[in-house]
Order: sequence, then structure tokens, then C-alpha cells
Amino acid sequence: MKRQHFLAMFITLAGLTACASNPVSADNYYVTSRPYLPVTLSVQGDNQGTLREFPLSDNASHYRAFIQANPNERYRLRVTNNSDQRVGLVIAVDGRNIISGKKSYLSNNERMYILNPHDSADYDGWRSSTSRTNRFYFTHAADSYAAAWGDTSAMGVIAMAVYPERPRPEIYYNKDYDRRGSASESAKRVAPSADAAAPGTGYGESTYSPAVSVEFEPSSEQMEKVVLKYEWRETLCRKNILPECNRNSDDHRDNRFWQDDSRDNRDENNGFAAPPPSRY
Repeated sequence: MKRQHFLAMFITLAGLTACASNPVSADNYYVTSRPYLPVTLSVQGDNQGTLREFPLSDNASHYRAFIQANPNERYRLRVTNNSDQRVGLVIAVDGRNIISGKKSYLSNNERMYILNPHDSADYDGWRSSTSRTNRFYFTHAADSYAAAWGDTSAMGVIAMAVYPERPRPEIYYNKDYDRRGSASESAKRVAPSADAAAPGTGYGESTYSPAVSVEFEPSSEQMEKVVLKYEWRETLCRKNILPECNRNSDDHRDNRFWQDDSRDNRDENNGFAAPPPSRY
């Protein structure tokens, strides 16, 4: 099989932290605790710290939970690899791959970050080049990066698919590049208007975040999938998810990542997340 090339990202490492689960009250159906996950994903707000999770199930192979979004807050994704193997991470925010900016299906031929065994890394934005990212921030759906491309099919969802590495000959790294975070380059391989009341993730200010290519051949099968649905506080109250709220509602919108998965693409900006069309 053709070996893919990857980008090793130099990022500030955070300590091994798992987001503590906060089961919801027993008078609704969102009652469970977070299962043990080989690879954990938590959302870290610049102001709020680790965002609370409200798990929907204890399925470790397909973990799903709600989190609360705070308007205009910058955030980053913290991933910790608790396993003994190097893994590839395909991460999509609002259904768009955070490295390429393309519509994502969480498949193993997409661009992905690489994480070494028992390491952690923070991913704080859309990768715009090998040296920079544009910050994630919670905003209204109409202002989101995905909506700027005409794609609202997975709005308000942070999704991660984890692929173990295929067995390979030993690789020797330049010590300057043997760092913990990384990103892959995939094999070379947009809709309805956004709901104004729904949250989305914007394409924020540019930050320095250098990267370098490494080799990684992902397995064809996912070892784990994490899907976090972020909503404003008012919506979580209507859904009777927040324990401090006490109301019921049926609030369902079609979302290909939150209900289940489904196809499209583009190749611009040298394989990275291009600035949204509305900026030019």
C-alpha cells in the first residue's frame, strides 16, 4: 500500500488530562458517564478551561456527548493518546477537516494529525499553512467557516476518528522533528443557509504553528470515534441536558455527523484550510 506523508506540528504540550464526565440528572435520558477511551478529546476554552461534557452513551468505540459553547470564546482541542501505539487523528469541526478545510467524512485518506503513544497535543485552529493556524472560536452559524463554504451539513459538531498505524519498518527521525503533535498529508483527493440560532466555529486570527512532514500509514479501520455536539446554554436547557435547567423540548436538526454520516470536496490553498470565500 502507498505510504502517506505527514506534517509533524510543533505545538505547546499540555499535561495528560481527561475531561471529567458530568452525568445529567436522572429525569432525562442523557444519563451515563464517560467510558475509558484509548484516545481522549476535550475542548479547552480560553476563558472557561475544560468544557463540561454530557455523555449520551458509554460506547468507547463511538463516544458521543454534548458540550456548552460560549459565544465568541476562542478554544482549542486537546487530544491525549493513552494507547501504546502511534495514531492518526482525522478531526473535523462543523464537518470540515481542520487541516485541509475540506468537507470531511472522517476517512483514512484525509489529512490527519499524528500523535505518539502516551502523548498529548493541542490543536487551536484551522491550519492555513505549514507554519500558521487560524483560531477556533464559537460564533453564530452564519459567521462560521463551514457556512462560508456553503456547508451546514454538520454544524455544531466536533468529530474525531482515530486510526492506528499499520505495522512498519522502524523509522529514524531527526531529533529536532521528533515532537509530539503532528499532522498528515492525505492522498490528493459545498448548500443550505445556516440556522442563525445555531452555533458554529469561526476562522479567527492567525497564530504561529510550524509543522513538518513525517511518514504514517493508517489502518483502514477506525479504532475509535468521538463526536461532541456543542450548543448554546439556552439550547441545552431546552433539551433538558444541563442539570441546572429543568425543561423539556424536542430540538432536532438534520446533521450528518450527529445523527450519522454521509459526500463533496475541493482542493485549494495547497491542501490547507483556505480563508472563507466571504473574506475575498
